[in-house]
Amino acid sequence: MSDLKLVVFDVDGTLIDSQDFIVEAMSRAFAEMGVTLPTRKEILSIVGLSLHDAIATLVPDMAEHEVARAAEGYKDMFIKLRAEKGGEAAAPMYPGARKALEELHARDEVLLGVATGKAKRGLDHAYHAHDIGHFFLTSQTADNHPSKPHPSMLQTALAETGAEAHQAVMIGDTSFDIEMGVAAGFRTIGVTWGYHDTDKLISAGADLLVETYDALVPALERIWGTT
Repeated sequence: MSDLKLVVFDVDGTLIDSQDFIVEAMSRAFAEMGVTLPTRKEILSIVGLSLHDAIATLVPDMAEHEVARAAEGYKDMFIKLRAEKGGEAAAPMYPGARKALEELHARDEVLLGVATGKAKRGLDHAYHAHDIGHFFLTSQTADNHPSKPHPSMLQTALAETGAEAHQAVMIGDTSFDIEMGVAAGFRTIGVTWGYHDTDKLISAGADLLVETYDALVPALERIWGTT
């Protein structure tokens, strides 16, 4: 039995506050297509899903070819926004996020990973902008997996690290993250500073909720103390 502990983070809404990027890119893409713009709350509610599934959820009656067109439009607009605003660094990390990563990364028995609805290209930009890629042993993106909450990303993270599900924790800000963690047999921590409210996180099965990054490491120790 492995003593390794795996901690997997969502990115948007959990590590990085990218909501303004996401909303503006989606707004521009929809405007270019002449499609009625969803509200900011509606847009943020689908963060975490793969891009195709997110758009299909926002506009359920949109034809498949239009979903594909909107997805490409969003990606194009996001790239333009990076250029306009100075890259992913314009979307800041949440307070305390780097300190928590540094503390966990320094522990020999703890391995870190990412499971995100971003494409690999977008994740690579975020890693470079914030200089955080070296923290993560495993990085799972939307390119190679079904959308959250399917457990594929976390199952692959286990395979790549050699950790076991009962010693693994998924950390995220949406019900999709929590449901994915539960489906993979992970323990789960919901963060309250992201895009879904606490009721959704609790209903999805979060084992614990944290309100700041200062509370994250103690929450993990509490979980590992009960596994």
